[in-house]
Amino acid sequence: MSRATIPGLIVSAPRSGAGKTTVMLGLLRCLAEDGVKVRPYKCGPDYIDPAFHRAACGEDSRNLDSWAMDPGLLADQLGLPGEMAVAEGSMGLFDGVARAGATGNGSTADIAAVTGWPVVVVMDVSGHAQTVAALSLGLRHFRQDVQVAGVILNRVASPRHERLCRLALDNAGIPVFGALPRRGDLTLPERHLGLVQAVEHPDLDAAIAGYAGFLRAHVDLVALRTLVAGGKPLQPPRRIRPPAQRIALARDEAFSFAYPHLVAAWQDAGAEILPFSPLANEPPPDADCCWLPGGYPELHASRLAGAQVFLAGLRRFAESGPVHGECGGYMVLGEALTDEGGQIHRMAGLLGLETSYASRRMHLGYRQARLLSPLPGQGRGQRLLGHEFHYSTILAQPDAPLAEVFDAEGNAVPETGSRRGNVTGTFFHLISEAS
Repeated sequence: MSRATIPGLIVSAPRSGAGKTTVMLGLLRCLAEDGVKVRPYKCGPDYIDPAFHRAACGEDSRNLDSWAMDPGLLADQLGLPGEMAVAEGSMGLFDGVARAGATGNGSTADIAAVTGWPVVVVMDVSGHAQTVAALSLGLRHFRQDVQVAGVILNRVASPRHERLCRLALDNAGIPVFGALPRRGDLTLPERHLGLVQAVEHPDLDAAIAGYAGFLRAHVDLVALRTLVAGGKPLQPPRRIRPPAQRIALARDEAFSFAYPHLVAAWQDAGAEILPFSPLANEPPPDADCCWLPGGYPELHASRLAGAQVFLAGLRRFAESGPVHGECGGYMVLGEALTDEGGQIHRMAGLLGLETSYASRRMHLGYRQARLLSPLPGQGRGQRLLGHEFHYSTILAQPDAPLAEVFDAEGNAVPETGSRRGNVTGTFFHLISEAS
């Protein structure tokens, strides 16, 4: 039987910071309240937003990445059940990398073209009025395979401001689905990797309920629901191999950045996920592999350094079983982590890696790697695709490199990862195996 995308739409914007997340979370909550079984998605490699999506509508959110996912892997994500899909874009609608990957350059527009979902653009109209029509027309006509269906005006200063914007857009033939007045109380707290995690938000449910009420008052939700489209055929699905049959997976506020599609693929393949919390001083449970995802170990470095039951258990596990860490997990496997204040915290010492947040510098972008040594579930020579986003500086990386690592344009990067005995680590988060 042939498979196709469910009807859906994409919430995008011309740039970051225009208000996509407020609209996305409010829309998801409104649809859930109205009894719609909505399926949320996040375009691109963001691993924080999907947890907010789930909090808004109660359904798992998946990443859709045109650079790192081939058609089969995209199909696996798009084949999830639901009456209607809503995808949140990343950055600006057409923003991506210079070189195309599996199905595109990583832009939200690529996902719109693959799925056939129309795009609703959140336009921050602060500081301008009629010019919004010119910007909207440019977005609508930039790519013929992307349907920009209309706009939601955000941060509208006054009724007169709204009239000016609406008149220009009406003359340009651009539908306006709503106008959100300027409010300063509708922002989510952020830190250096983006939003504060959903599990840390002091009153997330009340915040999302506020967004939903705001949208109900100012956005034509009926028009958005009748806008949805899709039905594009999907390739046969492809899933990622699990690293082992029984996987001890660190999971708490310090280790939360595991891509949902990865963990789901492991479980669908029959692997058993055994979560444990290093922050609660829990050792890895008996398993075939131990996996430390990324997160915010720098915010919890003192607690992790003092979690002697966890650290001792991790060292015992590594004596006979494979241990892998991604980004924050990689740093915890190292010798030491220097926090923002310059204090040095001893980590597990299973690798020689030493990192520091005292002198922060952003490392951001897609990564392609060729393994020089195997890691759990992957053999030597395997090509992997992933994404790196951190502010830590490497002070020492003395162990054998795990891989040759390049950015999206093919330039070598120094974050090669490390291997020592049964222990491996990378600064990039795995998204897929290159086909």
